[in-house]
Amino acid sequence: MSPGKKLKELRARLGITVREVEEQSQKIAEAQGNPEFFVSNNWLTRLENTNSVPSIHKLFSLSAVYRVRVSDLLPMFGINQSLLEKYQIETPPQHTHLINLEETDAARTVNFPVRFDPGFRVEETNLLSRMVQVWGEVPISLIRQLDIRRGQYGYIGLEDFTMYPLLRPGSFVLIDENLRDIHASRWRTEFDRPIYFIELRTGYACCWCETRGDELLLIPHPLSSRTHRHFPQQEAEIIGQVTAVAMRIVDPEAPAVPARLPPQLLKRS
Repeated sequence: MSPGKKLKELRARLGITVREVEEQSQKIAEAQGNPEFFVSNNWLTRLENTNSVPSIHKLFSLSAVYRVRVSDLLPMFGINQSLLEKYQIETPPQHTHLINLEETDAARTVNFPVRFDPGFRVEETNLLSRMVQVWGEVPISLIRQLDIRRGQYGYIGLEDFTMYPLLRPGSFVLIDENLRDIHASRWRTEFDRPIYFIELRTGYACCWCETRGDELLLIPHPLSSRTHRHFPQQEAEIIGQVTAVAMRIVDPEAPAVPARLPPQLLKRS
């Protein structure tokens, strides 16, 4: 089947007329400020009935209107993206350069933890990199834009209720190591207040922080029933600010609650 007939069949399955393609592409062209994105009624009819090849701008518009990826349309015109990296490697330039190869193979793999250190205690807060014993390969199609070995991730221990209920025990947090400074600033809600991951001599902590002279004050969530802790700054190193969190909001067996609930929570139960 010719590329034009394949496109016509794709349009027919969506129930879109050539006039509707023209109208929608006109909106794209106006939004982009470029008439090359416009797909006219006559041009599309010619494309569907001949061996014409669309420009990259018109291919973009067809991709948007037909709700498919541009990469899904390229094979119709004899372009095999899987060969892109092959040819780039076979024809290297002679001078030093940066490499930015587009990922085209969803079957490729990335490193991911497949075995955790048996000595790791899930009750304690720790860094994910310290928990992993064996790294294995997982298809990149399953985990995109996730590089645990380069990024810094933390784990909230099952017995760590410091930031409960904002951060539940067993949560994973993403840490930005470029954000280590604690600034005295105002915030509107508890969600706006920066949370930090701190390395102590005896373990790790994840909570709000303040500096008071030469001391670092670790501040728990007011509903956690945990107390404030003070450490000399040389004994408490801020690894970075928590910028994202992955956590369960429903426990598979029983809700995670502190061993001793504060009075204000007991009254609501």
